Amino acid sequence: MQRHGGKILSDHLQALGVERVFSVPGESFLAALDGLYDSGIPNIVCRQEGGAAMMAEAYGKMTGRPGVCFVTRGPGATNASAGVHIAQQDSTPMVLFVGQIDNRFTDRETFQEVDYRAMFGGVAKWVAQIDHTDRIAEYVTRAFQVATSGRPGPVVLALPENMLSAVSEAPDRPDLPDMKAPDLSGVAADILAGIAAAERPLVIVGGPHWSDKAAADLAAFAEVQGVPVALGFRRQDYLDNRHRCYAGDLNVGINPRLAARIKAADLLVVIGSRFGDIESQGYTNPDPTDAVPMIHVHADADEIGTVYPAQMGVVTDAPAMIAALAALPPCDADWSSWTADARADYDAWLVPAVSPGELKQEDVIGWLSDNLPEDAILTNGAGNYAAWLHRYFVYKQYGTQLAPTSGSMGYGFPAAISASLHHPEKVVVCLAGDGCFQMTCNELSTAAQHGAAPIVVVMDNGRYGTIRMHQEKTYPGRVSGTALVNPDFAALARAYGGHGEHVTRSQDFADAFARARASGTFAVIACKVDDEALSTGATLSAVRKAAGG
Repeated sequence: MQRHGGKILSDHLQALGVERVFSVPGESFLAALDGLYDSGIPNIVCRQEGGAAMMAEAYGKMTGRPGVCFVTRGPGATNASAGVHIAQQDSTPMVLFVGQIDNRFTDRETFQEVDYRAMFGGVAKWVAQIDHTDRIAEYVTRAFQVATSGRPGPVVLALPENMLSAVSEAPDRPDLPDMKAPDLSGVAADILAGIAAAERPLVIVGGPHWSDKAAADLAAFAEVQGVPVALGFRRQDYLDNRHRCYAGDLNVGINPRLAARIKAADLLVVIGSRFGDIESQGYTNPDPTDAVPMIHVHADADEIGTVYPAQMGVVTDAPAMIAALAALPPCDADWSSWTADARADYDAWLVPAVSPGELKQEDVIGWLSDNLPEDAILTNGAGNYAAWLHRYFVYKQYGTQLAPTSGSMGYGFPAAISASLHHPEKVVVCLAGDGCFQMTCNELSTAAQHGAAPIVVVMDNGRYGTIRMHQEKTYPGRVSGTALVNPDFAALARAYGGHGEHVTRSQDFADAFARARASGTFAVIACKVDDEALSTGATLSAVRKAAGG
């Protein structure tokens, strides 16, 4: 049976179980759009390629399967690169299809021509171009395998328009292979023996591949062994934060007591995480030259020993290792005081540091933590506002946090749309700063078109808060380039057909949220934040005074 390339592609995506794709249409992949027409795969049409790629990345985070995005050549691809970078740094499976020029005109600087191998080579696991229609299935199968194998990440496939429109009798390719995992029981026993020999062990869990079962296994392992567990940057939902062994998370504004505990540990068991610069406070805690024993478990052998020397390295994904550890009986060791103190440090960190103004971000986050359903999904991008979320929200179960470890602004809202489409039965809340939200707020139109209903809580302080904080510390009295003139965010939501309102006092937030939730559509709650509220632990005036400003 003859099919054009776009139909072969869509048939193969259907066979691979793709649930939806995200796109901004372009003339370079018209045949692919035609193939999707009657494929049964919903095409979520976005307003800008960066937003589309972020939605696909969020899908990959939620499901562990590659998020799929289609964009056009040239500027479409450059816009989408923001989402590709997030997928690379966050170890998220994703496949980006880029419409390409007619391959017969390559190297003539044809309209919107880009060398995608050069452009994406440093931010994707694999970049290739499909030049022959009869090899589409081969390339797509390989793309899905590469995106999910080892350390997951993004794959970019360029689709020349003449290749897509050409016809072929190529058959569909068989399904992806069923990958078998080795028996890890012996390795788990070795790891537990290493932990048992330590007086002050600390388990650090992060990275990709996580699941509900992995979270349950981690809780069981921690409970049986009584060892303290810290979670990696923006992986706070990997363990119920109410668990007695939970010690906190390694984020930008780390609990100082947890940072001190890392220094005091005589064994770090790092499972799944690369243990990068955020989690190690810029590779200072510990210093890579310190002789702190480390057991490092990671799905990519190249990550083990790259920065920190490992006493023991294990190449496997975190859930498999955790499952093996959870199956072991308790070891002959007692860390009850060490673990209880770690938990007490976390509990103390939850006590709010009161910030200035009538609307206090700690009050808003505290209310959300206490009142949202336990399966509610929270998303965010980057900015000082997120520190209140990381510090004061108590995550109760896996699958409730969508946030970029890459620190990308603008991520929270596209991620919230993706989450709302994938889980329409759940409450989805996007926490955003005024600068962060405006990077992708045009996707309000996408939410309206496709029926997504996230609730966006915008913390409006009229500035790029993180950069302002650093300015005040480093160049006191010389504020530059961080002030913002903002729209009426509530009116903007209403203009797109959603619900919008303002909140200026903490005590009014609960009622505003109830109205937003009752609206049955997407909503924006614009929270006016006091100028003095700079970070969770410091006011603007205090930072200026400390800097001599």
